[in-house]
Amino acid sequence: MNENYRHKQLLNLLDEKTVLSTTEIIQLLGVSPATARRDINKLNALGKLVKVRNGAEKISTGIELEQVRNIHNLEEKRRIAQAAGRLCLDGESVVLTCGSTMQVLGGYLCGRKLQIITNYLPLANYLIQHDHDDIVIIGGQYNKDKQVMLSLNNQNEAIYAANIMFTSGKGFTAEGLYKTDMIIANSERQMSSKANKYVVLLDSSKLGKQVGMLFNELKNIDILITGKEADPTIIKALKDRGLEVILA
Repeated sequence: MNENYRHKQLLNLLDEKTVLSTTEIIQLLGVSPATARRDINKLNALGKLVKVRNGAEKISTGIELEQVRNIHNLEEKRRIAQAAGRLCLDGESVVLTCGSTMQVLGGYLCGRKLQIITNYLPLANYLIQHDHDDIVIIGGQYNKDKQVMLSLNNQNEAIYAANIMFTSGKGFTAEGLYKTDMIIANSERQMSSKANKYVVLLDSSKLGKQVGMLFNELKNIDILITGKEADPTIIKALKDRGLEVILA
């Protein structure tokens, strides 16, 4: 059974049952566990199903489909998120900030043996709905426009230590990462104080742009993950400054 046919069969089964376990997929399609997992991952990356713990779920609501359509540079962000996910080891604790790239990354990390710390309510709700085991929601006052919880002090944030903090922004140059919202930037700075590694996820359209405030200098950033479409001149300049860059 070739891949395209398997994918059609799997999506047809999801139309009938809405949710399938990996075991059911193996049995119904007569494939190996590795093939079943690979098909789930690929169709999830294409936005044709939702990867859930030990299985797959049909994308059935208009809201979910509309959210996918509204994400700018979605395919590039999916590649970036997949590369970011490979940095995470089971048993680790990771911080995800707000934004569409974090939402995509959360989809890839959901169900893995990871503690996910966030103040981004759409991501937290997604993780809860999809039965992720270990979620820490940073408290504070809810900001409706940005859909995040914002704390006026660092008491809550300082409690939690993480192996990796993932964040994004509006621009990135040889000076560092730029953000436009000072209130959110302040909250994220507090969250980053206890992370061992600081990783920026940014689609290539934002490289070379100075937008808003310089949030974090290049010397404080461990890794930049961006799309393979990135300008080679900019990438070389960043690498020459000692930054590790992953092209997805």
